[in-house]
Amino acid sequence: MSLIPASMSSAVADRAKILGTLETLVIGAGGGLLFLWLNLPGGLISGAMVAVGIAALAGRPVTMPPVLTQTVLVLLGITLGSLVSRQLIQHMSAYPLTIGLLALATFCSTFGSSFYLQRMHGWDQTSAFLAGSPGALSQITILAAEKGADVAAIAVVQTMRVIILTAALPLLLAFTGIAPSAPAEVASLIASPLELAVLAAAAIAVALLLRLAKFPASWMFGAMIASAVLHGTDLIEGGLPPWMRNVALVGIGAVIGTRFSRISKSTLVSHINAGLGSFAVAIAISAIFVTVIVLSTHVRFADVVVAFAPGAMDAMLALALTLHIDPIFVGAHHLSRFVFVSITTPGIVHLFGRPQEDVDD
Repeated sequence: MSLIPASMSSAVADRAKILGTLETLVIGAGGGLLFLWLNLPGGLISGAMVAVGIAALAGRPVTMPPVLTQTVLVLLGITLGSLVSRQLIQHMSAYPLTIGLLALATFCSTFGSSFYLQRMHGWDQTSAFLAGSPGALSQITILAAEKGADVAAIAVVQTMRVIILTAALPLLLAFTGIAPSAPAEVASLIASPLELAVLAAAAIAVALLLRLAKFPASWMFGAMIASAVLHGTDLIEGGLPPWMRNVALVGIGAVIGTRFSRISKSTLVSHINAGLGSFAVAIAISAIFVTVIVLSTHVRFADVVVAFAPGAMDAMLALALTLHIDPIFVGAHHLSRFVFVSITTPGIVHLFGRPQEDVDD
């Protein structure tokens, strides 16, 4: 029987969480500012992610509580919605074709990565299929636990893919000169306090409605939809202050970096080769489809690259913001892939994975 009163234990735990959160924010801000000072593309999000990830692997108690994560996603969604303009929806006629090819690319990369993991690293079919499925990490983890798959190994492969893409995509697009040199038309005016209040209220209201409807990434997409409507109808002209946008980017980077806190160093080391190899397979397959789209449509190469990158929705949309890439195109495609993965993965695992009775033996 514990000699420490329950109330005191709770207070100590709460204090530890608060200190861990503050440490995470300080580390993330320091990493983002360092990358920004080095003039690295996507510096705020990449720097925060790398710094927090390193701290997590070093054993620091990095954490981002749900309320902070949701706040960051709402700020990101409001900023993305403020980018909506007639120019950004000119390519919507190409969406059915590119979304269809994205579904096919997702299917091919899942099977390609799974085949690699089974043949080169001896993974079982269920774990390999779930690790090779891009995106929808929460659903994949739940399904992996239900099917008796190797949850830790799947988490390593999925997390490594997001980390590598978030860090490498900005550098790749900048060094090759592919990313647009001119920034997207972020609202140059800063909204008045009343307009900011309206934006926040509308963003939270729509996000809660989407959340009730079980819509994926509801906080970010709800805020994005509300902001897009208000800005697209000229009801509000100004956007968030620059410091708020920067806070959102650092916050997203910190959230991604904290994923490493749930993975032990021994687990990471034991599966790092599998993660790198399956990532290479997925990227090679995606590159084929990106090439086809670039050669057959008028969609910008940079837009297609980020839209087809097999990373997390929040991370890829944050990169779209920092790299001045069409957020509507990227958002529509990552949402489509999320839905496709969520719907098809259970069926794929049922057909091609190990039978449940084999898992339980």
